[in-house]
Amino acid sequence: LGLIKGEAAAVNEEMGYVEAELARAIRTAADEVVDGRLDSHFPLDVFQTGSGTSTNMNANEVISNRAIEILGGEMGSKVPVHPNDHVNRGQSSNDVIPTAMHVSAYSAVVSDLEPALEELARALEAKAKEFDDVVKIGRTHLQDAVPVRLGQEFSGYAQQVRNGIDRLASVKPRLAQLALGGTAVGTGLNAPAGFADRVIARMAERTGFPFEPAPNKFEALAAKDAAVETSGAVKVIAVSLTKIANDLRWLGSGPRCGIGEIRLPSLQPGSSIMPGKVNPVIPESVLMVAAQVVGNDAAISIGGMSGVFELNVMMPVIAYNLLQSITTTANASVNLARRCVEGVEADRERARDMVEKSLAMVTALAPKIGYDRAAEIAKEAYKTGRTVRELALEKKVLPPAELEEVMDPRGQTEGGV
Repeated sequence: LGLIKGEAAAVNEEMGYVEAELARAIRTAADEVVDGRLDSHFPLDVFQTGSGTSTNMNANEVISNRAIEILGGEMGSKVPVHPNDHVNRGQSSNDVIPTAMHVSAYSAVVSDLEPALEELARALEAKAKEFDDVVKIGRTHLQDAVPVRLGQEFSGYAQQVRNGIDRLASVKPRLAQLALGGTAVGTGLNAPAGFADRVIARMAERTGFPFEPAPNKFEALAAKDAAVETSGAVKVIAVSLTKIANDLRWLGSGPRCGIGEIRLPSLQPGSSIMPGKVNPVIPESVLMVAAQVVGNDAAISIGGMSGVFELNVMMPVIAYNLLQSITTTANASVNLARRCVEGVEADRERARDMVEKSLAMVTALAPKIGYDRAAEIAKEAYKTGRTVRELALEKKVLPPAELEEVMDPRGQTEGGV
């Protein structure tokens, strides 16, 4: 809001609608809003009128009074700077609030979420390379499956994050389209010709972001599709993080009675009653963030459905939840990268031992000896507690050299017959 008000004052000065001295004071006050120095003067709750008029007027009045103070006047007098006639000139809450929503969300995506995801992707890619030689048992339906390399699993996690970055890139062009200039209902009444375009151009220059006027102001005021779309992209990222965090805590379960194929960093004591217990703190925190983001997306979707004729009337709750989703997902991604993924270690011996014991090792034999005979070996191995390799050797189902080649776990992770 501070950015919009400051650049609007500059353009109003250029166009001759606000005196230079007043415009300079407004811009100084608006910059203080941008810097957070006047945050204590914004007490309003997010649950207010659906256009966000309360918050827009809050900004107008704070900036007006601070500008009056700068000019040596009496705060509250509305002289010489009026909150409506000067600070809000050429604007309406109905175009300012959706503009602020897009600007804030775009900034948070570019400055916070994208760098966080890039860091997480790089951390996962580094582990994928480090663990490329670690063969472990695969699992489908929580049951033993054919072998896979731990590095391959981590490469899948990294790709999920990369896909999330791509999804954000695809929604950014629409998020960069700003409603300013539509004023009350999209017609632009009371906004001078060219005013909004010049304000948006100044905002783009100041931020370095490619903001541009929305091609249709009626859509920009009445619909919040870009916000819903952005929330959807963030929700997909949250779903991806859920998959990754869940896998990490399962793979690190134990330390003696779980899967235990990886070791997670120990960050804090995990129990107030069980000495020595360490919990997967970071993965669990990520799961909670993901749950919150999915809930936020539901609220944003309902908010997006609340465009009535010329105006959406749930803009504050859309903006609040969208910004929370972006920032918490960014924070969770950084924490996951720095405090978990970077410190993950593989238990190579346990992984190797579990592969050898797995009944799924018989899968590689099926093309050679037939499905039914391979199934018989698997059943016998299960009943007797012996390994598939031991029984296959004993039954001489293949020449020893060929059997060793077929039963090589690493080879099974390369695909083919």
